[in-house]
Amino acid sequence: MKTAGSKEKRQPQRKHAVKLGARFLRAFQFAAEKHAGQTRKASTIPYIAHLIGVASLVLEGGGDEDLAIAALLHDVVEDCGGAPMLKEVRRRFGSRVAKVVDGCTDADTFPKAPWRERKEKYIRHLKTADADTRLVSAADKLNNVRSIVSDYRAIGESVWSRFNGGREGTLWYYRTLRDELLRPKRNRITRELELAVNELESLTGGKPVSDGR
Repeated sequence: MKTAGSKEKRQPQRKHAVKLGARFLRAFQFAAEKHAGQTRKASTIPYIAHLIGVASLVLEGGGDEDLAIAALLHDVVEDCGGAPMLKEVRRRFGSRVAKVVDGCTDADTFPKAPWRERKEKYIRHLKTADADTRLVSAADKLNNVRSIVSDYRAIGESVWSRFNGGREGTLWYYRTLRDELLRPKRNRITRELELAVNELESLTGGKPVSDGR
């Protein structure tokens, strides 16, 4: 309730409302088909739930239709076909979408490189990535960390068995991503990512985490 003398905080408004048209619907159907049968780690939750969540965050963070489409498709190369899939994304949805999807992919060959090697390479890539890629990546990581926090509250330390990096590697990865994505300036999504990672650190005891080496 607004009272006399209070200041109402307002979210920044776009100049124009984002219109989600037939391309977005086609991208949703494409993502649902390619990820059909996949679930989130150690759960029965359809993987499309994660993709919807990331697209929602991208739109809330100021993204347009292209970036919402890229959010829906950000894992399709890594999980559904590798490099040839990127060509299909480019053909169907255009070069801007394909560039962001490529920028959010840490492996496009099979078998994948070792986990730590892939994550270090991805973090180095983010340092020079464009704003479009960084927005979608931040939304992806925010959705992931929020899920880890929720699962940690439910099952505790056993959550780390789901991750290739284990406890130490996973905390290192998200802590490093948080610090990188806060550069050069914060936005709505990176602020929320910072809060989520900080909450995860607090839940795990706030103990210093080694870098996994």
